[in-house]
Amino acid sequence: MGGFKHLVVVKFKEDVVVEAILKGMEKLASEVDAVKSFEWGQDIESPEMLRQGYTHAFLMTFEKKEDYTAFTSHPSHIEFSATFVTAIDKFVVLDFPSVLAKSPA
Repeated sequence: MGGFKHLVVVKFKEDVVVEAILKGMEKLASEVDAVKSFEWGQDIESPEMLRQGYTHAFLMTFEKKEDYTAFTSHPSHIEFSATFVTAIDKFVVLDFPSVLAKSPA
């Protein structure tokens, strides 16, 4: 088992300063102890027809689902979510228990 994952894939609105949003997400992850790890990336390789306009992926890892549930009601998450939602054009969210099929080297 690899914990519980919260994956968000987004397409930001044209006028958004993405760097400010990224700093906000990093701040959020550092403020909430339930977040075990946080990583993000910007797509630079996928063909447009496969990307479907999405540009960034964000992945948070939690020890267990209950930690993720606590995160969703944390005041810092609620506050940041209000800003985040206004910055995105479209998004996909997946929340799932992770199955570790191969450990990092």
